[in-house]
Amino acid sequence: MFDLTGRLALVTGAGRGLGRAIALALAGHGATVLLNGRERAPLEAAAAQIREAGGAAEVRVADLTDAAARAALMAGIRQAHGRLDIVVNNAGARARRALGDFAPGEIEGVMATNLIAPFELARLVAPLMVARGWGRIVNIASIAGPIARGGDAAYTASKAGLVGLTRALAAELGPHGITVNAIAPGFFATEANTEMAEDPQIAAWLKGRTSLGRWGQPHEIGGAAVFLASDAASFVTGHVLIVDGGHVSHF
Repeated sequence: MFDLTGRLALVTGAGRGLGRAIALALAGHGATVLLNGRERAPLEAAAAQIREAGGAAEVRVADLTDAAARAALMAGIRQAHGRLDIVVNNAGARARRALGDFAPGEIEGVMATNLIAPFELARLVAPLMVARGWGRIVNIASIAGPIARGGDAAYTASKAGLVGLTRALAAELGPHGITVNAIAPGFFATEANTEMAEDPQIAAWLKGRTSLGRWGQPHEIGGAAVFLASDAASFVTGHVLIVDGGHVSHF
C-alpha cells in the first residue's frame, strides 16, 4: 500500500531540511523524485544521496515565486515525462518580526512563496493529473496555522491560508481522482533551526510543552509524506496531518 514504484514526484524546497527528508523518503519507497529549489548545489547533493541509496532523482532548479519559472518548470516536466503523479509543496519563507517592523509590501514575499506558489503549481499540474485520473498534492503547512505566537504574523497567515487552499482544492479535484492534503510540522531540528535547536532553554521549554519532550528530527516527517502520497491514503483528502510530537495537543 505504501509502494510508490512507477510514480513521479516533485518536491519543492528539496535541497535542505524537511524537503530533503521528504524527497529521500519518497525515493526510498520507489518514486522517481524531481528535486526543486533555487540553488543547484544542495539539490545535486540530495540527488546524489538518493542515487547512492538505489533511488532515482532529477534536479529541477526554479524559483517558484516567478511565473515564467513555474511555467518553464512544468513545461520541462511535461516534455520529459508527460505526467506528474505527486507534488509536495514544501518550499517556504519566514519573516519573524513584530508587525510594526515590516516594511510596506514585505508580507507579499512570504505569501508568494508559502501560498501563491502552491496555488499556481496546483493550477499547472492539475491537467496532467486529471488526464490520468490519479494524483496526490501534499502541502507542507505548519502548526502555526491552528496556533499562533507574537512576532510571526506573516508566516502564520500564509500557513493558515495554505490549509484553506488544501481543503478547497480537495473539494474541487476530488471528483477527478486527485487527493489534496497537508502536513503541519511542529518543531523540527532542521538546518534553518540550528541555533534554536542548540539552545538549552528552548530544549527545556519543548520538554515541558511537547508530549514527546523533544525536537523532531527531519527523517520523522518522511512517513507522513509517504502515507499521503500512496494508495494507503486513497480515501483521505482535505486533511491536515499534524506531525509535532504532541505540541498542539499538550497543555
